[in-house]
Amino acid sequence: MVLAEDHGRVAEQLRKLLVSEFDVVATVADGLALVRTEDAARPDVVVADIMMPGLDGISATAALVARRPGTRVVLITAQDDPEMAERGYAAGALGYVAKHRAGAELVAAVRAAVRGERHGSSDARPGRS
Repeated sequence: MVLAEDHGRVAEQLRKLLVSEFDVVATVADGLALVRTEDAARPDVVVADIMMPGLDGISATAALVARRPGTRVVLITAQDDPEMAERGYAAGALGYVAKHRAGAELVAAVRAAVRGERHGSSDARPGRS
């Protein structure tokens, strides 16, 4: 797995959540580094923050999926925004998790992505009113 998160402390917290079940081969701090690293590492899953410098997580997702269809991406964000979730899914993401729900939902979202299934945060599910 590659983790992309531009805030160091948050990246470390997310990594700690994930390493109990997954091999985190790299952590990067921007979308451009994510695209380069994913191309070299070819991880099973990418976990990417939506708001990153250089290239945001949704644009990075679209680039990854265009380069290698079937790339499995879970987006994380501080935004509880169903429209943003829809944009992420349209770009090719399989998961969307609000950061404040990461402790409860991120591992499940990554498990779903490994299976090729979608997972939406309970706070920002597509179509939720």
